[in-house]
Amino acid sequence: MADHNHDHAHDEGRGHDDGQLPERQAKDALAEVAGPRLQSLVLKDGVATLVLEVHGLNRLERDRLEIAVRDALRPLAAVRETRIAMTAEKPRRRIVAVGSGKGGVGKSTLSANIAIALSRQGRKVGLVDADIYGPSQPRLMANEGQRPEAKESKLIPVASPWGVPILSIGHLVPPGQAIAWRGPMTANAMGQLIDAEWGDADIIIVDLPPGTGDVQLTMIQRHKPVGAVIVSTPQDLALMDATRAIQMFESGDVPIIGMVENMAGYLCPHCGEASDPFGQGGCEAAAKAMGHAFLGRVPLDIAIRQDSDAGRPPAAFDGPQGEAFAAIARRVAAWLDEQK
Repeated sequence: MADHNHDHAHDEGRGHDDGQLPERQAKDALAEVAGPRLQSLVLKDGVATLVLEVHGLNRLERDRLEIAVRDALRPLAAVRETRIAMTAEKPRRRIVAVGSGKGGVGKSTLSANIAIALSRQGRKVGLVDADIYGPSQPRLMANEGQRPEAKESKLIPVASPWGVPILSIGHLVPPGQAIAWRGPMTANAMGQLIDAEWGDADIIIVDLPPGTGDVQLTMIQRHKPVGAVIVSTPQDLALMDATRAIQMFESGDVPIIGMVENMAGYLCPHCGEASDPFGQGGCEAAAKAMGHAFLGRVPLDIAIRQDSDAGRPPAAFDGPQGEAFAAIARRVAAWLDEQK
């Protein structure tokens, strides 16, 4: 009699295979082994059909995942058979352009440090140095002289000590060599840098050349950034140039994430007195007047220049200089999250 009851209970469990409870139990059983890689699970007539997202895993890791999933479902009475489909969709990459109307405003330093700060905040980030005529990211990111490898005609970004992969024209030509390229060559080179094998990076920071010429327009049209960060210094002339950069992005339907004021205020390393050699607050006022967000300011600090030139970006370390970049990165991340 007891055996009969046991069989009846077992059958009853089987009979509810298409109900909600066994399916929930199956999902709970997979939460630890599959996590976010479990895209869907349907349990019907004792057959569990599930889809796993396996982008970035090699064959051995995929096999291990499949074994772990099957092992997790095996103890469940409601599951007789497990069918697994694997997909390897590439992450939806979002390009953030960092631009300025003129050179010398610290755009490359800001790009590198925002990328590192975002990475430290848990984002998967890549960095493209599209400043064709003055590629400085290899020095800033401490991987000067390294060359990217290629895989199936796509470049593989160069690793950096700071956890952010990077591609730069500076990795493709010898340091110090002048790059005398016409427009189409420049556009093609930029395309190769952006359409690279970025792995699981889903945010690509692109350090654009200063100005508003063909290179910038081609990048906007071909690669469609989700947004742009505009870098300026506080003085009026730089702000006029920044306004031109904003108009260029707006003409290409690229939203402005916000403006950053660089070299804002100088703290004397000897006496500690603050001064404003380039003026103060001009960028914030300009952002407000144009209806754009002000993302923050970075002080004119000799430590930032020295550390950057030495391949030690301040954002990779804790401290007041690093925090200035981290605060800007948090605002960029919040803007990106709102776009989802």
